[in-house]
Amino acid sequence: MRWVVAAGLLFLLALALQLGLLVFAAYVLIGVLGVSWLLARSWTQHLYAERRLVDQSAEINDALDVAVVIRNTGPLPIPWVVAEDYLPPAALRQRPPRLRVEGKRLRVMLVWGRSSTRLRYTLVMLMRGFYQVGPVILEGGDLFGLYRRFRVETHPHFLLVYPRLVPLLGYDLSSRRPVGEIRLTHRLFEDPTRIAGVREYQQGDPLNRVHWKATARTGVLHCKIYEPSTIAGGTILLDFRREAYPTRGEPYRSELGITLAAALANTLYEMGQQFGLVTNARDAADRLRAEGWQVHAGAFSDAAHNRRAALAQAETPEAADRLQPVVVPTRRGPEQFELLRETLARLELNDGLTLAELVGEAGSSLPGDATVLAILAEAPPETALALGNLRRRGYAVTVFLLILDEQAGTLDWGRLLAEGLDVRHVPSEEAISGVCQAMALR
Repeated sequence: MRWVVAAGLLFLLALALQLGLLVFAAYVLIGVLGVSWLLARSWTQHLYAERRLVDQSAEINDALDVAVVIRNTGPLPIPWVVAEDYLPPAALRQRPPRLRVEGKRLRVMLVWGRSSTRLRYTLVMLMRGFYQVGPVILEGGDLFGLYRRFRVETHPHFLLVYPRLVPLLGYDLSSRRPVGEIRLTHRLFEDPTRIAGVREYQQGDPLNRVHWKATARTGVLHCKIYEPSTIAGGTILLDFRREAYPTRGEPYRSELGITLAAALANTLYEMGQQFGLVTNARDAADRLRAEGWQVHAGAFSDAAHNRRAALAQAETPEAADRLQPVVVPTRRGPEQFELLRETLARLELNDGLTLAELVGEAGSSLPGDATVLAILAEAPPETALALGNLRRRGYAVTVFLLILDEQAGTLDWGRLLAEGLDVRHVPSEEAISGVCQAMALR
């Protein structure tokens, strides 16, 4: 537009001063501008892109090959096209980065008429997460660079990277049955010294369960029923509020919490016990379903005057004030483990509920026959009180403190101990394996 205004002013000035050569030059300039505008519009209308990404889930340290095919369906060659496949800037700029790109995801290329060219690069997954790959931002224009047009092509792919699974050397979090009557949904462990009742013999009952006195009195075989002696499984209570994770320790501490949660769930799954998750984090998939991404494939961007503006239009908005907790009900089985692991991979730090508010909001999701496994980065008074109230209501509660410097967490530790809670210190990923080792050694 600036060039058109300048050419028009130049033409008017030449006419006013009756400068024939300048009038001719103005005519030529206006013609060049018109032809350039028509060519730029025609070229970008015939540009299309297609991304090829075979796998949309990966483990940490996996490498995925990405290929973007750029097609020109028009008869005329396009002298220059800048193609860039969008990746979330936060994942690339973070230190340490969450993703590493090997190869070029941005290229300047010549595309001949009715032909195609490729953009290839490799994504290396350095941390778990839920990442948007794409759309492709195409920039084209005339030979002189007077007109630049941007086109958004291909719908984005969403890549899920699972958290690392750290094997535990033992598991001693199945606590003694708490005071009070709790109906267990899974009677895995029974105490032979505590008889809960007598019932008639059923086929398959072992002989050591036969109640001989009741059998002699009634003349019919009867067996003993024992009370369960332990709490089976666990519900992971993960505090993922952004304020609890200062920038100085990030992203190390938040990823440590996710890795610990995955390790606990994996151990419970292998033991055949129930497990679940309650957290105040934000689910990235829910955010995308609610907010979507801003530009539809095939749209032209005349409002974007530079690449930064075009990329900003393709970026997913990131509101972080979700108040509804993320809950995976406490169950068992391989499907349950896959669901919980996928949920952990998508979790993001949030500015919503505090842990005390989370306990009040989702307390009904905590079954009484499973240990509450609370993973915290800090323990302010209201958090310690909320967990202490859970213990006083009959829940078995174990707390994992993600404190890098044990001396700095003395106050948090003291608050939790004052509430009578079982507290474990997890300063690093290497410490996860031994955090539940005592029962295996016994």
